[in-house]
Amino acid sequence: MEIVEFKTSEVEQVFEKEKAKLIKIFPNIQIEHIGGTSVPGLITKGDLDINIRVQKDDFPTVVEKLKSIYQINQPENWTETYASFKDTIDGIDFGAQVTAVDSPEDYFLKHRDFLRTHPEVVEKFNQLKKKWEGKDMAEYRKEKSEFFEKLTS
Repeated sequence: MEIVEFKTSEVEQVFEKEKAKLIKIFPNIQIEHIGGTSVPGLITKGDLDINIRVQKDDFPTVVEKLKSIYQINQPENWTETYASFKDTIDGIDFGAQVTAVDSPEDYFLKHRDFLRTHPEVVEKFNQLKKKWEGKDMAEYRKEKSEFFEKLTS
């Protein structure tokens, strides 16, 4: 069983390094820092999450190339417009969420920007995270997903 642990970490340097690397390979993609480390005041596991946004026509090609760069993550969640990858870079857990622009899965920036401008929601999210500290990751992810579903409805 994977356990939930939250901590803080400096990830901006790793983000900039990976962004520069990916822009050289894919000059027409958008790369954004998302996830807990991108939101001031949010409790985080200290990992780095990025959103790689591509045009729908470019999605298959980008995903295929990323398979040679990173490990595939949660393939059971993949769709025609969403894929995820993982790695460990300079000791930091790394996740890349690839989305086709304006697809149903292209919500990561909206979530990040909403949290950045709503500190009261960040506090509620922190309470949820504290509740799951040291407990099952799968159950935490389920409740986290429900939290974001309520935000968007």
